[in-house]
Amino acid sequence: MSVIKTKLKEVLSSVLPITLIVIILHFTLTPIDSTMMIRFLIGAVMIIIGLTIFLFGVDIGITPIGNEMGSSIVKSNKISIVIIAGFILGFVINIAEPDLHILAGQVDEVTSGMIAKMLLVVVVSVGIGVLVSFGLNRIVFNIPLHKSFTVIYIIIFILAIFSTPEFIAIAFDASGATTGALTVPFLLAIATGVAKLNKKSKASEEDSFGLVGLASSGAILVVLVLSIVSNPGPLTGTLENSGSITTGILDPFFEQFPSISFEILIALSPILIIFLIFQVISFKLSKKAVRKILFGISFAFVGLVIFLVGVNAGFMRVGTVVGSQLAVMDNKIWVILVAFVLGMVTILAEPAVYVLTHQVEDVTSGYVKRKVVMFSLAIGVALAVALSIVRILVPGMQLWHFLLPGYVIAIIMSYFVPTLFVGIAFDSGGVASGPMTATFILAFAQGVANATESANLMTDGFGVIAMVAMTPLIALQILGLLFKARSKKGGIQDDES
Repeated sequence: MSVIKTKLKEVLSSVLPITLIVIILHFTLTPIDSTMMIRFLIGAVMIIIGLTIFLFGVDIGITPIGNEMGSSIVKSNKISIVIIAGFILGFVINIAEPDLHILAGQVDEVTSGMIAKMLLVVVVSVGIGVLVSFGLNRIVFNIPLHKSFTVIYIIIFILAIFSTPEFIAIAFDASGATTGALTVPFLLAIATGVAKLNKKSKASEEDSFGLVGLASSGAILVVLVLSIVSNPGPLTGTLENSGSITTGILDPFFEQFPSISFEILIALSPILIIFLIFQVISFKLSKKAVRKILFGISFAFVGLVIFLVGVNAGFMRVGTVVGSQLAVMDNKIWVILVAFVLGMVTILAEPAVYVLTHQVEDVTSGYVKRKVVMFSLAIGVALAVALSIVRILVPGMQLWHFLLPGYVIAIIMSYFVPTLFVGIAFDSGGVASGPMTATFILAFAQGVANATESANLMTDGFGVIAMVAMTPLIALQILGLLFKARSKKGGIQDDES
């Protein structure tokens, strides 16, 4: 019960701030239809309950599978096993990632099915699988992390030249959405195990970082390749009219339940099947351990269904309405200010951020204080969300105007920052773009784009997750440079490979 209470506190701290902001806006700047507001509050409660159950299930069911798989890969001592297992594991774990399902659902809805939800989920999962496989082999062969990121992002920006603006926004958003509550702990568990396979270099803390960042880049690569191969031409997007309420309060929840339950059953099935196969041929866990893992997978299923029904039926729609109403106001400063506040409370409330900030403070022996890291991330993400809205409001301003210089700066910095900070920085992009970014803030940005005459819903409505995911790359590497300078000043040698 103590574990569930801990998870509940984490989820409450993530969901309640945005819920309170919406309530305040409802009574001040953006009055919301009463039926829609009730649905929003029901959705918020379902998100809290569902995410709590899901995270508990991940802890007792999904993460132990990751640990066992990592150990099995180590015991095999074969590179071919690392390559194959890395791809399979990256694919099956990401196909069940809730943040990715939310983004893919939004893309499907906005494009009226031209980019189908499951197509995007499967394609992105393939990309994750490929880069997880590469990332594990990087650990085995001791390939420098900064050089890996340099090559990958050079390829990404070459592909982007031949892709469409709509797909560029979706690709970079997919990168942030893939590294969520399910994928991150699983990949970190595998990376820790595989680090022991490298007998030529010490299994340092550095090897445990970077895999998540590499995996998320795979999402960008494959979506850009999909754009080039399919050559769909310019995509147009529309949003369902959110202002008219013609059905009962609970109708959308009952309508969403069957389809979402089926999708999640299909998504979690590969994880269950792989576990059962490896239990027979490799794991040989006790009956008690197997029951616990099966129990955890069941919890993950129930929690994920409740969470996604709450998101789709009640929560996200209000984000769109709030964004639309603020965007049509004469004074545009309000929509930018609300975006800034949303970005700040999102990152301050994100449970994974607390883990990250403690981690940085521990690794640097207190040289870089967690409050400094938290403040840097909060300001960075707040600016990222605000700039995303400015990009929508200002005609001619495009996503790549921010992403290209941002990633170039991040890659250049990686050659001067201690290796440990490079891995933490690129991994933390997924930490920053958590469930509330993939749900409310994405819907908010799309509402602003839909209500802005000069904006294009496809090119401007997407991209906010990408902006949020990019911020920590620069912010944490700046802290890495600070740590490096202070270490040299104090006569401390930092471990830099």
